[in-house]
Amino acid sequence: MHFKNGSTAYADLVIAADGANSRIRPYVTNIKAFYTGITMVEVNVFDAAKAIPHIYTLLNGGKVMAFGNGKNILGGQKGNGHLGFYLSIKAKEHWTKDGGPDFTDRTQLLVWFKKEYSEWSSVWHQLIKNAAMPAIPRLIYCMPPDQTWEALPNITLLGDAAHVMPPFAGEGANTAMFDALELSESLTSGKYNTIQEAISNYEINMCKRAATAAQRSLENGERMHSEGALQKIMAVFNKR
Repeated sequence: MHFKNGSTAYADLVIAADGANSRIRPYVTNIKAFYTGITMVEVNVFDAAKAIPHIYTLLNGGKVMAFGNGKNILGGQKGNGHLGFYLSIKAKEHWTKDGGPDFTDRTQLLVWFKKEYSEWSSVWHQLIKNAAMPAIPRLIYCMPPDQTWEALPNITLLGDAAHVMPPFAGEGANTAMFDALELSESLTSGKYNTIQEAISNYEINMCKRAATAAQRSLENGERMHSEGALQKIMAVFNKR
């Protein structure tokens, strides 16, 4: 392993847990994530109790999921009193570069928001007017749910490096933690003759689990950005 600071390390096994843009994943597979058609613009409001008291009170220490006209506003309170929100929309993959607002400019961002969310209450304008700059556009990608590859004897993947997925089922971090548990059990169980066999067992199960979570995330994303989203999402919750 060659690191940015010039150092080098040797290992019998490399576990890539380096996120959605993993530098190690290409050594395992050439399968790439696809753009889901959804972009989320992250905005944060500091000292929200003073900056946006109406919305701060609405959250009451919890979270909010607002749906309407194929768009979402998703947010929640942080432990330090700040609020974090995502403005979630259907958009072309390169819209942020081709005609999108300057995300460092609050005035431009507010103009864009008023146009994009024109059917929404003006109470939400407070988010942009009081947001810390820059806002951060986050394009939402997903690994193909049917991805598979041949296990290697000295490299494996976990978390987003293995199966980045949309956040709309709340399973990304849970799946990653289960990856770590299942990988450690495969490597230490004594059931397998080689590390490669242990990795193969882990990766087969991991891909199956991740496929289920990713498919649920994709389906929820479509529901949340469709007409009648509120009713559709409530129906999902009511089934549980």
